[in-house]
Amino acid sequence: MYFTHPQFKNFTLKPFLKGFSEIDLRNKLTKIFPGSNIVFTDSGRSAFQLAINELKLDNSEMLVPAYICDIFSPIFEKYKIKPVYLDIDLKTFQPNFSEIERKITPQTKSILICHTYGLAVEMEMILNIAKRHNLKIIEDCAHILPSKIYGSYAFFSFAKICPNINGGMLVSRSQVKTEVSDYKPKLSNIVKFLRLYPCLAKISEKFRKEQPTKNGGAEKPKKASRLSLKFFDNYLKDYERKIYKKVELAKYFQKKLQEIGFETQKAENNTFTYLSALIPQNSNRDELFNKLKNKGVFCLRIWRNPLFPNLSNTSEAAKRIINFPLQVWFTKEDINKIIQVISS
Repeated sequence: MYFTHPQFKNFTLKPFLKGFSEIDLRNKLTKIFPGSNIVFTDSGRSAFQLAINELKLDNSEMLVPAYICDIFSPIFEKYKIKPVYLDIDLKTFQPNFSEIERKITPQTKSILICHTYGLAVEMEMILNIAKRHNLKIIEDCAHILPSKIYGSYAFFSFAKICPNINGGMLVSRSQVKTEVSDYKPKLSNIVKFLRLYPCLAKISEKFRKEQPTKNGGAEKPKKASRLSLKFFDNYLKDYERKIYKKVELAKYFQKKLQEIGFETQKAENNTFTYLSALIPQNSNRDELFNKLKNKGVFCLRIWRNPLFPNLSNTSEAAKRIINFPLQVWFTKEDINKIIQVISS
C-alpha cells in the first residue's frame, strides 16, 4: 500500500518512549528562525487565527489565493474578513502576483502567501508591494519548513510536514498576546494515529474525511498536544537530509509522470510536501483516483473543492489535480510501481 499523508516506514513505539523537552524543541526552532517568537497550537488553522487576532484584521480585506482549502472560509466569516481572490499559475499553483496591485483597495490590510505543496514563493516582489501599500504578510507554511520567514507571521501544520496526528505553530516577529486554551484529546486522533503506519493505514481510510467542510474550522485556538510536539521534534533530527532525499525522489517521479503526459509543479526551491501534478488533458481525474485506490495507491485531490473556484486556472487545477504518495523512505522501485499502476 502507498499513502500520500506522511508516515513512518515501520510500526514503532520509539517516538512514544523517547524523552522530550519542549524547551529543547524551542531552542532548535529559534536556530531555524532567529529572533522569532513561537507559539505551539493544535493546528495550522488555529495558528492562522492567532495571526489574525494579533494583527487586528477584523472587518478588513485580505488578498488570498483562490486555490486554497475551504477550511479558511469559516475563519474569514468569524472575523468578518472579505477575501479578495487571486487566480493561480498552473506551473506553480501559486497566485498570479502581477494582478495583486490592481485588486488592492483602501480596506485591504493583508495578504496571505501560500507556499503550495512545498514550492517556496519568490518573496521579493511581494515584499515590495506590501511595503508600498502598508500590507501585513501572513505566510501559510503548512506545506513547507523554510529556512527563513518574511511575513509578520507564519503558520505551520505539523501533520502535513511529517508523520503526526495534529499540531501546528505560529512564528512571529513579536510577542503573541492572544490566549490559547489547553488541548483536549479527540476520538478522531485514533484514526489519525493509524494513518501514521502503512500496515494500519488502510483501516483508517474507512473513516477518513478527505476534505474539510465549511461547517467547522474556526474553533477557539488551542495548544498543541505533547505527543504532536514529540513527533515534530523527532522529525527535526536530520530533517535537511530527509528533505534532500525527498527532493531527489520527487524529481525522478516528476520525470516519469511527464513521460506519460502529466504536468508537474516547478522543481527548483520545492521541498515536495506533496508530489502534485495535473492529469493529462481530456483524462478523468476521479476515475484515475479510484483506479489507483483499488490498486493500493491512495492519492489525494488537494483541492478539488477550493475556496473560490470561479477563476479559470483555479477551476482547471481543481478538476485535474492529483497528489501522489511520496514518502522520504521510498525508493525508485516504489515510484516505478506507482507509475506502472497509473499506466496500466
